[in-house]
Amino acid sequence: MKKYQCSGCQYVYNPEVGDPDQGVAPGTPFEDLPDDWVCPLCGLDKDLFKMK
Repeated sequence: MKKYQCSGCQYVYNPEVGDPDQGVAPGTPFEDLPDDWVCPLCGLDKDLFKMK
């Protein structure tokens, strides 16, 4: 699965881990994140992430 990096704080979304704090289960691809998902560190929208 592809990893994506936040352009603001460099946080890397790892689909193998998901984002449990925002209710995203492990194994969830970046493309399947909800439209209102934001970076857990700095709050930027997911459209500001780039494929790593």
